[in-house]
Amino acid sequence: MVTHSVLLTKEPRWLTNRPGMRRQLPAAVQSWIYEPGSLTTRLRSGYGDKVAVKLLQQQWARPLPSERALLRQATWHCARVREVLLHADGLPLLLARTVIPAKTLNAQADLLRLGARPLGEVLFSHPNLERWHKDVVKAAPQCFTRLALELAGIEQPIWGRRTVYALNGKEMLVCEFFLPTIINF
Repeated sequence: MVTHSVLLTKEPRWLTNRPGMRRQLPAAVQSWIYEPGSLTTRLRSGYGDKVAVKLLQQQWARPLPSERALLRQATWHCARVREVLLHADGLPLLLARTVIPAKTLNAQADLLRLGARPLGEVLFSHPNLERWHKDVVKAAPQCFTRLALELAGIEQPIWGRRTVYALNGKEMLVCEFFLPTIINF
C-alpha cells in the first residue's frame, strides 16, 4: 500500500475559500482559481490538441490527513490517488492530484479507466456534477517532491486550488497547481 505522493513532500497550508478572498488574489490567478469550467477545455482553447496528460501515479493509497478530513474518510481507508502533469508539447502547465474514495468509484467505474485521458473530460460531461467545497493555496517549492520540481520547473511559490466535487452525491477531491507558464495565459 503506497502512502506517499509523487508530487508532494508535505501538505501545503490550504485556505478555505471565503467571501472576499477572490479580491485578495492577483487578477491573473483569480482567473484560474475561479474558473467555472474544465481547465483542460480552457487550456485547449489556447494550445489546441497539444495539451496532453502525463500520468505520474495512479494507485490505491492513503489520502493525506486534510484530504481524509474533507472527504470524511477514516484514517485506515484508502482511495484511488491519481497524480498527473498537464503539458503542451512538453511545456508544463498544471500539476494535479485527484483522490477518489472507493464509494465514488463503485458509482462511477469509468473513473478507474482514465489512463492519460484528462479527468475534466469525464467530470464536466456529467449532468449531476456539483462543487461542494474549494480551498486556495500559494504552495512553497518545499511542498513538492524533487520529481515535481524538475517536471514542472517550480522555483517559486505557485498558486493552487482544491475542490470537492460530487457526482450523484459521491465526492472526490481534485487538487490543481497552476504553473507559471499558464498564469498569464
